[in-house]
Amino acid sequence: MPSTHALTHVDSLFINFRDFAFPDGRGHGYRWVDMKRFHLPPDTPDDGHLLIALLAHPEFRDTYDGAGLWLEPRHGQWWADRISPDTYLPVDEVTATVVISSWAADGVGVPADLDERLQEAVYTPIRRATSRYVLGGLPEEAHHDYGPIHGEFHELVLVDRPEGVLTLLVAADD
Repeated sequence: MPSTHALTHVDSLFINFRDFAFPDGRGHGYRWVDMKRFHLPPDTPDDGHLLIALLAHPEFRDTYDGAGLWLEPRHGQWWADRISPDTYLPVDEVTATVVISSWAADGVGVPADLDERLQEAVYTPIRRATSRYVLGGLPEEAHHDYGPIHGEFHELVLVDRPEGVLTLLVAADD
């Protein structure tokens, strides 16, 4: 199977915590979730080849700072060429859910309508995924010329083979 197997970007979903009313004066913490979904082709390769294809996709070159996609190889706060398939660590459903839910709650919880939205848009795809990966730690020299730009940055890759979808999920705060 070739390592440049193509993924097709289907759509993106953005959940901005600022759009929800936090009670008792607690703030949204400038938190957000960005999800990019890709269609898996009928002859879907193994997960390693899918990760290679994701890393090569133009949608991967996003700094998540509002500037959009870059021609330069940046991803989040890192140089994209410092990220490899081996940088992603397999995790189970519980671990993937805890990565996002503990960050989202930030020790104070989330409003009920935001929790409902996260259940539908984030936790359901995590639960349904046939495999899940979390971006592991990267060395300091992997930061690009103006990174780090986020207080926290969490990244999951969800592969749902029955649905034919790969989701790149980034949860961060500015």
